[in-house]
Amino acid sequence: MKIFQVIHGYPMRYNAGAEVYTQGLSQALAERNEVHVFTRQENAFLPEYCMQRETDPADSRITLHVINMARARDGYRHTAVDDAFVRLMNEILPEVVHIGHLNHLSTSLVFKARERRIPIVVTLHDYWLMCPRGQFIQMYPKDPTKVWPVCDGQDDRKCAVRCYVRYFSGDEEEYKADEAYWTGWVARRMGHVQEVCDAVDMFIAPSRYLLRRFRDDFGIPHRKLTYLDYGFHRERMKGRSRTQGEPFTFGYIGTHIPAKGVNQLIESFGRVSGSTKLRIWGRDRDIETDGLKEAARNLPDCAGSRVDWMGEYRNEDIVPEVFNRCDVIVVPSIWAENSPLVIHEALQARVPVITADFGGMAEYVHHERNGLLFTHRDPQSLAQQMQRLADNPQLARRLGKTGYLKSDDGNVPDMKSHALAVERIYSNLIGRDARR
Repeated sequence: MKIFQVIHGYPMRYNAGAEVYTQGLSQALAERNEVHVFTRQENAFLPEYCMQRETDPADSRITLHVINMARARDGYRHTAVDDAFVRLMNEILPEVVHIGHLNHLSTSLVFKARERRIPIVVTLHDYWLMCPRGQFIQMYPKDPTKVWPVCDGQDDRKCAVRCYVRYFSGDEEEYKADEAYWTGWVARRMGHVQEVCDAVDMFIAPSRYLLRRFRDDFGIPHRKLTYLDYGFHRERMKGRSRTQGEPFTFGYIGTHIPAKGVNQLIESFGRVSGSTKLRIWGRDRDIETDGLKEAARNLPDCAGSRVDWMGEYRNEDIVPEVFNRCDVIVVPSIWAENSPLVIHEALQARVPVITADFGGMAEYVHHERNGLLFTHRDPQSLAQQMQRLADNPQLARRLGKTGYLKSDDGNVPDMKSHALAVERIYSNLIGRDARR
């Protein structure tokens, strides 16, 4: 098949979960198919919407079509993006379009594929279709003492005054006018997204939790939803051998942003007694990372001196660079993550996970079976679970041996088998359209 993947970033420019998964899937699909990827960069020194053609730096079989979105990234519909996508479709003649994320691209490119009767598949990685910010956490809560509280559901006016208020003028006399404008903007955006979803043939949800949210809270018909957990290149997680002679070490893998809860992890680490270490992996994000380092320096009893900032690593090197250098992975996200890649990767390497009892995180980690759960957004509860493993490394090793709970052998889904399952979804949709 000729497959056109669409994703708002691609490694190594962007290295978060949706981007890493799309790269891994594309590499597996390239074994049997022709794979193209429509993605973006943000280069302020290049003209807006200019295109570059590249190959995946890790797999020359995959062609990347990279559009520049240095200034227009905050809109959700861009005629220039749609036009570039149409030109590529006319050249490539794809048989299926598989969308990983449309943020910072253009939602209406879905209509361009639909006009050509090309089946459209969407993998759901977060809530961006049903929440304009994607994570159901509020930027400006009604109670200013609460930081990034969980939102209880989408509402046009609430979106305006709890998140888009950052675009208000700040003049009290203009508040009502600003509120009305942004409430209308959100309403138009949500109505448009519903039309986009109507044009999609199939949604893949990597957790049952996320499937239920989109079915029950957003109204996507059950017939257009299928559960399929992520696939992984399992050979990359082989051979884990813990480095000897080091203290018990907690590890964090992820971006340095508030939604990931890494600040709460640092706070919790400061409450753990003993000579443990905390190693934090992830790309330096300037101001955000500086703020986290400041929080670590201010921990009591000089605990910040036991926090190591490890920077980025290549996905292919996750075992020697990460899992060999920690005893447990902590996933402290304050939003309802759906199916974090890092949880799966750790379980495959037989590293136990501490995470929140919330969302898809608790779907893949079960308390005292393959890890420990703490009360969501509670640093004291997280510290208690961290202390349990620091005091009992043998418990950590026992939990780590369990691995992934949804298979008989503890292994996460293999990317090759996963890609075949995705191909079957493509083939069914292509065959259905051919019969019409």
